[in-house]
Amino acid sequence: MGAGFSYIGVMIFDEIVNDAYEEREYPALLALAHEWSGTRPFRALRVLVATPVFRNTLLQYRALIAGGADLVVGVAGLDSGHEGAGADASNAGAEMPCDPGIVEVLRGTGIPVIGVQEALEMEAAGRGFDLILDCAGQFSACHPRFGFVELTRSGVQFYEKCEHPVYVADSGIVKRIETCLGTGEGYVRALAQLGYDFCLDSGRDGAGKKFVVFGSGKVGQGIVLQLLRSRADVHVVTDCSRGSCAFLDANGVPVTDCNDLDAVASLVRGADFVVTATGVKGALDRPQIVEALLASSAVLANMGVEDEYGLGIPASRVLAEKKPLNFILEEPTHLKYIDASLALHAALGELLLQEGGAVYGKDGAGREAVAANKNAGPMDPPSELEQRILSTTMQDGVIGPELCEMLGGLPNESD
Repeated sequence: MGAGFSYIGVMIFDEIVNDAYEEREYPALLALAHEWSGTRPFRALRVLVATPVFRNTLLQYRALIAGGADLVVGVAGLDSGHEGAGADASNAGAEMPCDPGIVEVLRGTGIPVIGVQEALEMEAAGRGFDLILDCAGQFSACHPRFGFVELTRSGVQFYEKCEHPVYVADSGIVKRIETCLGTGEGYVRALAQLGYDFCLDSGRDGAGKKFVVFGSGKVGQGIVLQLLRSRADVHVVTDCSRGSCAFLDANGVPVTDCNDLDAVASLVRGADFVVTATGVKGALDRPQIVEALLASSAVLANMGVEDEYGLGIPASRVLAEKKPLNFILEEPTHLKYIDASLALHAALGELLLQEGGAVYGKDGAGREAVAANKNAGPMDPPSELEQRILSTTMQDGVIGPELCEMLGGLPNESD
């Protein structure tokens, strides 16, 4: 196990996990934990994990610890972040929300929880990381020996010129389970928690409620899917120069070009709800749209990592102060929808070690690279690894039937 992580810590993890979940909600992470408890691929390696810290991410930590990782959890917002963290830290990505209670659980079990500044200080002191499993480029300023695995599409921009190998979990099909089935459901569930009771869970429906969704990528389509299930009136604003979207066409969803500012402003003025899912910072920061948003009585929300509304819209006008709305929930994305993504995130780390020729040193106390990995910069996950995780999810997971039904229609576009 990782340094400082005690048997008591394992028991605490197990108690939290077993009280909250059934094993069929996390078949892919469970399979990795069982496999890695025997193979121990991360033994003697310091692994920093920057997945947003919530209860469901304990399962990813548990699998890595089973594999022997000396685990460190990274949360960019724990320090001054990019200020004072050195020139390299200016390249770091967005800060991620986290559950303070789970942070305290981690610290109580001896697992370090650090920010960007402390990570860079550890590197400077010769206590750097062998592997970083990042999210939204938070720790892209670091220099792990074997490379990075980035969880999100929004984080890729921070790795375009990276000298280390970087696997992007969001480049393949597995991440679509989370973004299409899970993120959209999280948006609807968060609205319900705030008292907007049109949702199916509340026994009512969205008939007559007009939603304007900005963005037609995986997240946008996932939101549309959930809203259609709630029988809402849905309109999508997107860049039509990229071509039509088969999913939206098949479901008869009206689409407006984001560059037709008069039409977009008219949609916004007549909306009951507006939600952004473009993946682009300041995507709505255009005078006509800003004016319409400020004049509208619509409920505004953001489901992107960045502030997609821009400086023209005050944070107080948007639910959750412009942060991704589903992060107000105890579980932003249900574990059953995020299990495969977290498993792929971790499994790509093991692949980096294999490709980097990681072996134990002669004394068995540490790792050394015997063959440099010639790849650098962002790479797609291998299809065979994704298929293995998908197979486990469909055969052993509670969402197996839902996934089988949806797989053929999952969107191919990236945010």
